[in-house]
Amino acid sequence: MPLHGADVRLASDIGGTFTDLALERADGQGGYDRWTAKVLTTPAAPELGVLEGIRVVLAKAGIGPADVSLFIHGTTLATNAVIERKGARTALLTTEGFRDVLALGNESRYDQYDLNITLPQPLVPRRWRLPVPERLDNEGRALLPLDTGAVREAVRFMKGEGIESLAIGFLHAFVNPAHERQAADIVREMWPELPVSLSSEVSPEMREWERFSTTAANAYVQPLMMGYLHRLRAGVQEAGFTCPLYLMLSGGGLTTLETAARFPIRLVESGPAGGAIFSAFVARQKGWDRVLSFDMGGTTAKVCLIDDFAPQTARTFEVARIGRFKKGSGLPLRIPVIEMVEIGAGGGSIASVDALGRIQVGPESAGADPGPACYGRGGAKPAVTDANLLLGRYDPVTFAGGAMTLHPGASAAAMESSLGALGLEPAMAALGVVEVVDENMANAARVHAIESGKGYDGRAVIAFGGGGPVHGYRVAEKIGVTRLLVPSGAGVGSAIGFLRAPVGYEVVRSLYQRLRTFDPAAVNALLAGMSTEARRVVADAAFGAELVERRIAYMRYVGQGHEIAVELPVTALGDADVANVRAAYDREYAAFYDRPVPGSDVEILSFAVTVATVVDAPPPVAEVDPAPAPAPIRSLAVRDTARGEVSDWPVYEREGFAPGATVSGPCIVAEAETSTLVGPGWTCRMDGLGYLELTR
Repeated sequence: MPLHGADVRLASDIGGTFTDLALERADGQGGYDRWTAKVLTTPAAPELGVLEGIRVVLAKAGIGPADVSLFIHGTTLATNAVIERKGARTALLTTEGFRDVLALGNESRYDQYDLNITLPQPLVPRRWRLPVPERLDNEGRALLPLDTGAVREAVRFMKGEGIESLAIGFLHAFVNPAHERQAADIVREMWPELPVSLSSEVSPEMREWERFSTTAANAYVQPLMMGYLHRLRAGVQEAGFTCPLYLMLSGGGLTTLETAARFPIRLVESGPAGGAIFSAFVARQKGWDRVLSFDMGGTTAKVCLIDDFAPQTARTFEVARIGRFKKGSGLPLRIPVIEMVEIGAGGGSIASVDALGRIQVGPESAGADPGPACYGRGGAKPAVTDANLLLGRYDPVTFAGGAMTLHPGASAAAMESSLGALGLEPAMAALGVVEVVDENMANAARVHAIESGKGYDGRAVIAFGGGGPVHGYRVAEKIGVTRLLVPSGAGVGSAIGFLRAPVGYEVVRSLYQRLRTFDPAAVNALLAGMSTEARRVVADAAFGAELVERRIAYMRYVGQGHEIAVELPVTALGDADVANVRAAYDREYAAFYDRPVPGSDVEILSFAVTVATVVDAPPPVAEVDPAPAPAPIRSLAVRDTARGEVSDWPVYEREGFAPGATVSGPCIVAEAETSTLVGPGWTCRMDGLGYLELTR
């Protein structure tokens, strides 16, 4: 396991509808006993839902708070604050003449033929983008000293405007942060309680639009996240916890609460990152080197390609896209992130009829409050959960392990009210809703594969989240996949993924180099400093575990627009290493574009250093002999979405399966936190790990 010395480990993941908990205790034989819980999220005060979930899962396990040795947390609060524009009143202090960088972007259009194109609005309105005289050149030399009087005047203006957070982004600060730090010192002297984010710390890389946007977003969510994280820490301490609290990062590592509070923008994809790590771990257990991670929760669905047991990663991410699946339609964030496609397709996604008379599902969600109509909490709009209930896929009495009773009549009334104009009875409207949401998710998977230059031949789908096993087989059919896996604990997969994650941190810095004039001394000094910074962040959370370091150079042929990641040796570089670095770049370039470009010089724009704890490889899967199928506990009249026919589907308890047991579809395998639908033409077998493997 990644964290040595942590015998009892707790993880929580806040989603838009549910908060998931997973608790593991070492069994003394190299494995863990596990308990899980799923409670409704409390949007007004998310820490209350976490604390309630903790109480539930500890009671199940009979474990006290003082016995927990590690608590790992992930949340979508930062993402939701940006999407819903509910962050702090934020100002940007920037170089005179560059006030409008956030609005101009790089002047690209995500849809060249849309004459009425809508572009994302900056998080900082123009009135609060405050220019001050200062200027550095591209090598960090001062061309114009910082006008300290202008900074002080800007602080006085911000106080009068009621500003709650400040981003500072100066031109070329990624090379020399002196002016940003000088300005921050003045601000803190005049206004000590104001949170300040520096672009030279948040995103110290070239390309000012991405750097300024990332810094502004960090400042925008920082007061919210700092307050929430401190309340959560106070709450768990009051509950009797004495263990450290770590946060899941978007890039797949864990970090301390203090680092997360300083750079909360790195948490934007923390929950989905946990799900990708969960899938990668399961893929390694199974020995499947090519899978699609399919995570469907209450508010969103996430798909991620995993090759060679590792999820794809990226250095940029867009949040709050205006155009579905359209790159460039969101706000750019330059942070380490696990690369995936995320769409508003979850159990709480609301169905409606658009202007053309078509069924539309999402991105608006009923969330946890009021939730889908069938929850009986005041929701009046039909959600995907309502549609599944009307199709017979859920038992209204045993839903969520019996913790919640569903109301089919409310679902039917909501469906009739919102989709009645289509002239369909509620059950047939529900069929349309489920087919639309399944096609949306399948389309997201297709787009993700195409953008990655990959396909689905020979791949398997790993489905988890509350809705993933429900919709998994149909999504697999649509993308042409014939093998689907539903791991144990699938309903809280992201929380379990937190427990599989390494403690890790990535540092990125820009230093322009050309291979023909490569300066080993400058590069070695930069990499050594980055390594020291990353190790300092990781050391306090590593529990003495072995650390591994990885170094990357982002390179391109001179004159090209974008870079390719090339791995560097974790040693001091010399002149003799330049040829090896060039050869490595040529190999990577040829992998993307078939062949290198001889005679062209290569330039390095930036470097990345990642330090992380070593994750132990899982033991091999034991082969099991065939076993008798369990007896069904009941049956449900289910309408098949592919054919529209209603038939009785037997329902099995997952706990009743023995390893090696096989059942044929159509049927349902029920458990407390989700249900696995086995469609017509599919079979379901439990493997030696207790996972459900579906084949078509």
